[in-house]
Amino acid sequence: MLLEVKPRSKEKSGKLTRLGGQVKETVQEYIAGAEHGDRRPRHPRLLVMRARLMSAKLLGVLCRSICDPRINSGPQEIRPAESLAQLLLFHLNSKSALQRIAVTMVLCEWAAEQKESELVSSMVQPRLLAILSEHLYYDEIAIPFTRVQTECKQLIALLADAQLHVHERFNCSVLTIDQANELVTTVFSEMTAEVNTCSQTWAALEGKHQQAAAAAAEAGSEWQRLQLRVHTFCACAAVGLGPLPERLNPLVRPLMEAARREENTLVQGHAAAAIARLLQRCAGRTPCPNSKVLRNLCSSLCVDPLLTPSVSCPTPTPAAPAGGNASQEGGRDGAHHMVSKTKGIITLYLHQKAAFAVTSKRGPAPKPPKNLSSEVAPNSTATMDTDESKKPSLIQRRGAEFSLTTITKHFGAQLTMALPFLWETMIGPLKAVVEGREGLDVPLLLEKGDTVAQELVGSLQVLEVVAGAIAPQLIPLLLEQLPHLCLCLQHPYTAVRHMAARCVGVLSKIATLETMEIFLERVLPWLGAIDNSTKQEGAIEALACVMEQLDVDIVPYIVLLVVPVLGRMSDPSDSVRFMATQCFATLIRLLPLEAGIPDPPSMSDDLIRQKARERHFLEQLLDSRKLENYKIPVPIKAELRKYQQDGVNWLSFLNKYKLHGILCDDMGLGKTLQSICILAGDHFLRVQEYAKTKAADSTPLPSLVVCPPTLTGHWVDEVGKFCTKEFLNPLHYTGPPTERARLQHQVKKHNLVVASYDVVRNDIDFFRNIKFNYCILDEGHVIKNGKTKLSKAIKQIAANFRVILSGTPIQNNVLELWSLFDFLMPGFLGTERQFAARYGKPILASRDAKSSSREQEAGVLAMEALHRQVLPFLLRRMKEDVLQDLPPKIIQDYYCNLSPLQVQLYEDFAKSRAKVSVDDTISTTEPEEEEKPKLKATGHVFQALQYLRKLCNHPALVLTPQHPEYKRVIEQLAAQSSSLRDMQHAPKLSALKQLLLDCGLGAAGGADGGTEAVVAQHRVLIFCQLKSMLDIVEQDLLKPQLPSVTYMRLDGSVPAGQRHSIVSRFNNDPSIDVLLLTTHVGGLGLNLTGADTVVFVEHDWNPMRDLQAMDRAHRIGQKRVVNVYRLITRGTLEEKIMGLQKFKMSIANTVISQENASLQSMGTDQLLNLFTLDRDEKADRSEPSSSNPEKASMKSVLDGLGDLWDQQQYETEYDLDSFMHSLQ
Repeated sequence: MLLEVKPRSKEKSGKLTRLGGQVKETVQEYIAGAEHGDRRPRHPRLLVMRARLMSAKLLGVLCRSICDPRINSGPQEIRPAESLAQLLLFHLNSKSALQRIAVTMVLCEWAAEQKESELVSSMVQPRLLAILSEHLYYDEIAIPFTRVQTECKQLIALLADAQLHVHERFNCSVLTIDQANELVTTVFSEMTAEVNTCSQTWAALEGKHQQAAAAAAEAGSEWQRLQLRVHTFCACAAVGLGPLPERLNPLVRPLMEAARREENTLVQGHAAAAIARLLQRCAGRTPCPNSKVLRNLCSSLCVDPLLTPSVSCPTPTPAAPAGGNASQEGGRDGAHHMVSKTKGIITLYLHQKAAFAVTSKRGPAPKPPKNLSSEVAPNSTATMDTDESKKPSLIQRRGAEFSLTTITKHFGAQLTMALPFLWETMIGPLKAVVEGREGLDVPLLLEKGDTVAQELVGSLQVLEVVAGAIAPQLIPLLLEQLPHLCLCLQHPYTAVRHMAARCVGVLSKIATLETMEIFLERVLPWLGAIDNSTKQEGAIEALACVMEQLDVDIVPYIVLLVVPVLGRMSDPSDSVRFMATQCFATLIRLLPLEAGIPDPPSMSDDLIRQKARERHFLEQLLDSRKLENYKIPVPIKAELRKYQQDGVNWLSFLNKYKLHGILCDDMGLGKTLQSICILAGDHFLRVQEYAKTKAADSTPLPSLVVCPPTLTGHWVDEVGKFCTKEFLNPLHYTGPPTERARLQHQVKKHNLVVASYDVVRNDIDFFRNIKFNYCILDEGHVIKNGKTKLSKAIKQIAANFRVILSGTPIQNNVLELWSLFDFLMPGFLGTERQFAARYGKPILASRDAKSSSREQEAGVLAMEALHRQVLPFLLRRMKEDVLQDLPPKIIQDYYCNLSPLQVQLYEDFAKSRAKVSVDDTISTTEPEEEEKPKLKATGHVFQALQYLRKLCNHPALVLTPQHPEYKRVIEQLAAQSSSLRDMQHAPKLSALKQLLLDCGLGAAGGADGGTEAVVAQHRVLIFCQLKSMLDIVEQDLLKPQLPSVTYMRLDGSVPAGQRHSIVSRFNNDPSIDVLLLTTHVGGLGLNLTGADTVVFVEHDWNPMRDLQAMDRAHRIGQKRVVNVYRLITRGTLEEKIMGLQKFKMSIANTVISQENASLQSMGTDQLLNLFTLDRDEKADRSEPSSSNPEKASMKSVLDGLGDLWDQQQYETEYDLDSFMHSLQ
């Protein structure tokens, strides 16, 4: 059937059969026939070619069996081999390219199966050589060829009508493809040079010219493809059958052309095998063509500048993105690492380029074809780049790669003797670099110039490709070149260092133990050569290549690599630091496997002892319980609890190894005290060390604490409370610009500066010029968005040690971790693009409602990988785990029914134009839309949410004079002898009053002239989101209804310098019953253990913020049960939002505990439901929820949590005045 393949253009229709009332066509199909080209798999031509080659192999075996004399031993007039040869000759005379290809495939396989094939060769070989010189238009291009004739003749006719006669030059009845190309290029241009381009004649000519040119290009391309493939397989068969003709050029040319231009990898592989056999047969010829063939293959191997860099321009200059410039794109978030002729790391550039490509693509990345990996060489560029302009060079390199690896495997141990030119090409330039000297002569190498260096790059490129296929007997010869390769890692040219690193990586794969011993002994120490960045760059790039090649096989050596790499994560060189952090990130993920892997049997005793020493460090890094106890060298006026001492031990461990981390203990566990201990202890030790040694690395430096403005006074007070000024002398850096300018002169007199985030941002020109010992960010999640001015300013601060304190380091999603670690250890999580490619894309894809099970699994695996990577640098303890004496926290939802006035306004909104506009926006906004139009379209959606949110609190917040219903409602209330500020219209105020009365505050006796206790039984924190709601609580409830209740107020209107005094007074004066706070100002970092009751009149839709706020009272020092009441209006937007955003502790534990979970997006239907009033009101509910919920499973968290909204989407700055006009 394979031999009977018919071209599509001449295929007859199948038989027609009538069955009932229907006519059905029966089509005869063939193995790998032309009809299979119409199927639409991902790689159809590759699959068809594989089927044809397999069928040919089957027929080759069959031909061998038929010709076996043991099977056909009887008398025969014509021998089977002769009969088969005549049959094959018949098909070789066909004008069908497919039939010729099929026959030559079978001949190739037959020759491979039956070594003695002189009869077949003598009959078939002349025809094969004749085909190689034929110029034939095959049957397969009949249709495109006919189209060319039609289009060209119509073009000639149009030219004649325009008095442009070309008949003299094209008077033949049939044009060749070359003539057609000449007509549509040079001839057309010459003939129409004087034609008016604005005339109708020109329009007709140009339209027909384009059609003719397209037809000629299509036919020419298809003919060239078929011609190349026919000649390639003919040459393969001729080489396989033998004997070779005197002139080898007809055989060599198609094989080399296939290696350069053939798109199908299987055909290229076939040509590569034929080239190897041809070189073997030509080894004894004079003159021998082998050197010329190998030289061409080595040149083709180096044509791709991305894989074989140029020494003068190691990396292609990236094109500037539309609407921007390349320098901006390649900034801190790292689109591309900049590489010069002598500085930089090309491997780092390639990693960032790959991440950029992944994150720039819309939709999922294309998946490689299944079951085809065996057809592609390990380092093949087949799938690297789909840019059409780069395709020819990629194909040429791939063909050379196939050919050289096939040749190397074919000759095996005889390679050095049979092909000395190839061996010398690999080894010669490498030996010439050293030239008998101990080290590299850098000035001499630079003097020799780019040409010599480029020759070395080409040599190393050949070595990298050939080494992977070399025979085991030759590996010792290769290893003799390893010291020379190591020296090349110090070469002044970036491209040479890159290629040497890749060669070291390949050698580590084929001779792991021998390579790693030399690498650990000679190369790894170069990482510490801070006075020679070239050595550092070469060493870290070599390590990256070794890790890439070995993958999990690097595990036995991880312990020996981690500590040296760790030391380079704070290197002053950007390229070394980023490459080291990437290497460390990979090593740390594999580290848990190391304990179960035995040492290689032949590992030296020195390496085994070194592993034991380094393992002790790693055990401390991965398990905080094994940390050495740190004895604080200065007196601290507090007795540390065990977990606090453990936290100080962990901070000391980070200090010892110059690491950085996040102390993310649960709120109220004493993160401030632990930080003060390590600050005071390290400052004291540095002063002592400097007094002894005067060493530059122990010079006394000040430390910096950056915190929210409310906490600056708290920090200064805590430092004074626990430590004397002899050891820590804090400067409270606050006040207006003139006052801060005066304080700048006092910084040198203090060893600790305490400032707020906004102050540091405004005075960053001052702070970035100071080298600090410690930089501690309290509530460090403030820098979660790395693109804000605040985050960029904070990351400019230079410090020996960087620590983030945060009880909730992850507020919205795990992707916020990148900015935090970009401050701590820039590059540890890669660039922002790499982080998005490795973690962001799979995690976000798994959150899509339409995601497949495979995408969900990939998201979970990415989350777990991120957890493993960051875990050593996070310390997290929960209250319920470490505090046995802390009283419980009980959260209760206190439901209120809307007042008739609120219901009326809620329903008026549901009928308004604003509601219709919101519905339209939500229903039509697609996730594929661009970000800016999307934000613009949904702006009024958040205005609507804000309107309903205020309405749930109090109608006075929305019923302003701008409201269209204002006048009517006021008149309606006046008729009822009521007013807008009456408590009956605000059920939350009534509920709050009842809660305060239940707490024993504002008892009725006060109004009757009786007396009540000076100190109440309970003290209350009342949290609101808006200052306007605090005003209503104060003016409409406390003053008129509960005059005996004493209260204080803390919101944004209180200057930052006075806030700590209010907190201190409330904690120390039990006669103050209530503290009114806004969540934004009072919800972070404060110690308010004087209260035991927390009431949320309003709720932050980010549950982390409310969780932070309620833990102002539930923390160390609290002796009473803390009751938390959340006032929720039933059946409204508020209830639905609170139902979506569950107060689960597993939210905070997503990445920093074993529960890695992400948050799903809110669906369109859910969002629309927020704007409707739920009429199915249920009975009054008060649902206590434990403060220690069980940890949710991964699936339950993924399924049950709504996406947390950004603060900017619902803050009070939304202007509702204009929104009011749409309520009509």
